[in-house]
Amino acid sequence: MLPSFITASAALLSLAGLSQASPQFGQSSTSSIATATRVSSSTASSVSQAAAATGTTACNNSPDLCNRNYNNITHMGAHDSAFLRDQSTSFTVAGNQFYNATVALSAGIRLLQAQVHNQNGVLELCHTSCVLLDGGSLETFLSAIKAWMDANPNEVVTLLLVNSDDEDASTFGSVFNSTGISTYGYTPTSTTGPVATWPTLQTLITANTRLVTFIASITYDSSYPFLLPEFDFVFETAFGVTSTDGFNCTLSRPTSLDSSASAISAGYMGLLNHFLDTTGLISEPAIDNITTTNAASTSTTGSLGAQGEECASEWGTKPTFMLVDFFNVGPAMDTADQLNGITATGRTTVSTAELTASTTGAATQMVAAGGFRVAAVAMGVLALGNFVWL
Repeated sequence: MLPSFITASAALLSLAGLSQASPQFGQSSTSSIATATRVSSSTASSVSQAAAATGTTACNNSPDLCNRNYNNITHMGAHDSAFLRDQSTSFTVAGNQFYNATVALSAGIRLLQAQVHNQNGVLELCHTSCVLLDGGSLETFLSAIKAWMDANPNEVVTLLLVNSDDEDASTFGSVFNSTGISTYGYTPTSTTGPVATWPTLQTLITANTRLVTFIASITYDSSYPFLLPEFDFVFETAFGVTSTDGFNCTLSRPTSLDSSASAISAGYMGLLNHFLDTTGLISEPAIDNITTTNAASTSTTGSLGAQGEECASEWGTKPTFMLVDFFNVGPAMDTADQLNGITATGRTTVSTAELTASTTGAATQMVAAGGFRVAAVAMGVLALGNFVWL
């Protein structure tokens, strides 16, 4: 049933002109490293187009983080960072972020997550199906991130890529090598299981091995030792949460582990999936609740701050990673700073407002038959696909 549903939805998207998003990074965007999408007139704010390089005394936007171990820091992450809800995608409801990956990095995000598919022999960043929403090639994505890292030599970046089509490590590795970003790749002391003590950020920076890459799921290949199987090092809480009281600290993946307590004891790093979906036949990011979902408040049900504090207390250590939709709202970085106990420096200011279609922009298309939005039908496919791939 799923293939026919995808085919039908893809056909609708093709008719509506929403089947492929403009790539996040065109040829010109790798030189102007962080490019912000235009906001509506009511929420307009300027965003720097050039990533401001941090000073030599700060690591990941704070001197207080330089001598902390990588696994003793909360790294805030952009969930589905390649899939935008902006003018380039006609503000499709399939989008999970308002701003692209290099804007996110300049704003303080240090974990970028994306789904990767093999599209006619090319690794593409696609949301379940490349026919539904294509965020551009992995090569373009990595090239832009490398350019950002070149300009910001005191920053440690983490990638989490979903290997949707079960490609070999060599397929990914060839793209990492061709873009040159592999030169930043970090190989831990153990490549077969969790590491109790990771290097400090300063150690990674001094060695210029500032890129940590996890792939779900992949078989380790010693020819590409910097491509790490995610679930050998990281455990996750549940995704697909549909109510603000549904966030918790219970281990969801990998199923080979019994509990979050046993995972922490074994040296695994915890990742909180903190993004809310709508309920019903059609599922999409719950944008109506995003100000609550991404809030740093520790006393509000369903807030990012509340789950972060709860898990830190329950686990006896702060979460290493957190993934959110629409990172700029909140902003989500406030929770990471709260957990890390820092006052950040050197970040680009990004509007905390939601982006919306302008009166002259292309709004989400409508499908007359049955009253369904084309983008909503697409999101229905994404909801099914995310059960497997998120």
